[in-house]
Amino acid sequence: MAEQHSERYVKVRLNSLYTKEPIPFDLYVLINQKQIHYLRAGDMLSKEKLERFENKAPESFFVRLEDRPAFKKYVRDKLNSAVLDPHEKAVMLRESSLTLIEELFESPAIDQALQESKEVIQQFVDLMEAEPDAMADLVGLSSHDFYTYTHSLDVGIYSLGLANVMSYTREQLIEMGQGALFHDIGKRQVSVDIITKDGPLNDLEWAQMQKHPEYGLAILIDHKASEAIKACSFEHHESSAGNGYPQQLQAKEIHPMAKIVALTDTFDALTTQRSYNKPMKPSAALEFMRTKLAGRYDTDLLRAMYEVLFRMDDRLKQTS
Repeated sequence: MAEQHSERYVKVRLNSLYTKEPIPFDLYVLINQKQIHYLRAGDMLSKEKLERFENKAPESFFVRLEDRPAFKKYVRDKLNSAVLDPHEKAVMLRESSLTLIEELFESPAIDQALQESKEVIQQFVDLMEAEPDAMADLVGLSSHDFYTYTHSLDVGIYSLGLANVMSYTREQLIEMGQGALFHDIGKRQVSVDIITKDGPLNDLEWAQMQKHPEYGLAILIDHKASEAIKACSFEHHESSAGNGYPQQLQAKEIHPMAKIVALTDTFDALTTQRSYNKPMKPSAALEFMRTKLAGRYDTDLLRAMYEVLFRMDDRLKQTS
């Protein structure tokens, strides 16, 4: 998006919009670095209208910054309505959250990001409570693209599913979700060239990348995050075998929520398409973690993750 528009418009993803009812705010589309008014508030974003694009409809539209509260209310109202089924609610929540996660990582206002992330996670927990089947849909919607934003959101969703199986309370689930969303916040301090490199990192690049837990801890300390959220950032590359980084902690020293993020972070990486890495199927990834990476992950959590996947597979068979 052109810099001159960055303070006036915010992105909303197409799949976070419901095309069967009028949209209650104006929509804009970015063409040649200019925001073009596309839809007037109260009009329908019909499939026929979307098909008029020369190639295909864009993945994202834009709303004016002052309409952002209206967009958030719109999503909240749809998630609380009977209009959408659990799968449609899962899609809308994931897509609307992905835009916000992108903003969280780019915004210098970490305090505001922490507060808004809590609102996002509360929506996920609300959906889990109201529509138990929706969590399986959310897990099944993993993008399998390894970008910082999508990876953080997918790790958040996996972590919520796993913590839910482990009988976490609502308050613990919200903190768990925030910790998972912010587990890679330290990558803000790592060179973009390293983050986006196609192919394995060399030794110098890897040494830089391995500092992101420390960078994350420093950021979160500055903004008075909870101990659990800080631990998810600082300890998610620790190993129950004691050979992780940056502190080589033993299993009993690693925060329980960081153990969950350690597992879901690896799981998402193994099942994700990268230029140098063919993605594994979910069941194969867990078996690889259980055997080839034996001892690195909490065995109770590994068993629970199998249950998360079983629920997902069962849900997908019901909807296929």
